[in-house]
Amino acid sequence: MQPAPAPKISLVNGPEYREGYSNSVQVRANLWDFFLMFGVLTPTAPDSVTIHNFQGVYLSPQQAKALLNVLQQNIQQYEQAFGNIQIEPHGQAGGSVQ
Repeated sequence: MQPAPAPKISLVNGPEYREGYSNSVQVRANLWDFFLMFGVLTPTAPDSVTIHNFQGVYLSPQQAKALLNVLQQNIQQYEQAFGNIQIEPHGQAGGSVQ
């Protein structure tokens, strides 16, 4: 039995589509979904920062795992092409990436 051919995918950007830059992602999870809050982190003093959140996205657990897999593949390809990505040591535990 032949596997079904992959469906043809058409990407359409609706009128609400926006692109933005984020250097802060906060993640919350519960039994039903994952919530990603995107923002821009700005240092305001040597010992403090302000994060201006601009978009929150809910994902099903299945879609969150699919995103993890896609990001892992893309990071591996990036590092093969450009070298290791270094992460600064002041990331917070508990799901926030700053």
